[in-house]
Amino acid sequence: MADIVRVLLAVLLVLAALLVLRRRLPVLFWWLIGYPAVALRVLTSYRATMDACGLTVPASAIRRATARVVGWQAAPVPPRHSLPWPTGSGLVMRLRLAAGQAPEDFTASADRLRHAWGAHAVHVRSTKPGRLELRLVGWDVLAEVRPARRRQTNGPLCLPLALREDGAWHVRDFRTVPHELILGATQSGKSVYLRNLLCGLARQPVVLVGIDCKWGVELAPFAPRLSALADHPDRANDLLDALLEEMEARFRLIGLSGVAGPDAVLTSDVWGLPDDVRPVPVVVVVDEVAELFLAANKDDEKRRDAMVTKLIRLAQLGRAAGIYLEVCGQRFGSELGKGATMLRAQLTGRVCHRVNDESSANMALADVSPEAALAATSIPAERPGVAVVGDSSGGWSRVRSPHLTLDDAAAVCRDTAALAPELPRLDSFRPVVATEAAKPSSSSAAAPAARPVTE
Repeated sequence: MADIVRVLLAVLLVLAALLVLRRRLPVLFWWLIGYPAVALRVLTSYRATMDACGLTVPASAIRRATARVVGWQAAPVPPRHSLPWPTGSGLVMRLRLAAGQAPEDFTASADRLRHAWGAHAVHVRSTKPGRLELRLVGWDVLAEVRPARRRQTNGPLCLPLALREDGAWHVRDFRTVPHELILGATQSGKSVYLRNLLCGLARQPVVLVGIDCKWGVELAPFAPRLSALADHPDRANDLLDALLEEMEARFRLIGLSGVAGPDAVLTSDVWGLPDDVRPVPVVVVVDEVAELFLAANKDDEKRRDAMVTKLIRLAQLGRAAGIYLEVCGQRFGSELGKGATMLRAQLTGRVCHRVNDESSANMALADVSPEAALAATSIPAERPGVAVVGDSSGGWSRVRSPHLTLDDAAAVCRDTAALAPELPRLDSFRPVVATEAAKPSSSSAAAPAARPVTE
């Protein structure tokens, strides 16, 4: 009897340890328990599951004839598959589609496959004609997001900003998607996404320009790293004029490079210029764009229309000059004034956090994908930081940014103040605190604390 009690006690201790491991260290639990169990379930039930989900095709004529000869019944044929390889959050299996099958068939059956194999989610991605990738996620990876351990960058201006629901990182690549619109209600996590963006750019030789017409309360903590900051619509209007002058000067530089001589390398943007003459990239962050465009009288309306026109020019031509826009707000639409819809069309990157109404989600994502706009309206209030990311290609995904406190983000900007490049046209707009903090410092950038998003 005592032996049975000891065995039961040992079993209970092991189960309790596994429960704690699953809750505290889900990645380790997945590698030890989750992946072997799910991989075995997938391999043993693959044919039956595909047949039950209607993802098989009739056997070929040769196979049917062979089956008749030996007295067997030719079973439907599922797609050929590779071995299920583990990932940090699940497993990946590559399929070769049979004749007559399409990736849409598997996308429609993703939820049934999830239940059949006991996975948290199943994502389908077409890799090339006739091939697709089946990615199983073992647990809710968005429940607690930590910063990427490795910098998943392919060059300058590439930042891993948020974890996608399939376990991969959403990388913000300015050279691929030059301009972005970020929408979100109060306490939705929009500010945390922006902090991660600014801290990632602060560690690179990039000119950061801030426009915050709420008297600078959102962007003032990052002033030591900013090369320019406007906290009033009139000041913002003048700053946009200076940015347009900088853009025109860069285009003249690009034009001169084409007539430098017979051996000159022709280029249509700043990235084709030699390193010694290439101007540094400029990222313009416009926070609470609605405050920038508020108008109480006709003079305000004229200023608003002028600023919208200038932002449109920067959005249309800025990519080639190395000038990029990040436009943030709680709402963005035609009610902001003449040309606002045209400006939104230039902001091909879209990030929509929880919003207050359905029309705001449609403003951000309806022209990307109706399903993405519907997904944005279903983000729960108790999960701040969750957003829907889309682009002009029609692809979209749920993401969540790692939490970054305002103090930690401000500390990173203070420690990287010496990296702020000099741009003479913006000297008159540089914050006073930035000038003082630009003195050489031996301290390195502080590592931001990682906690679930609460703001």
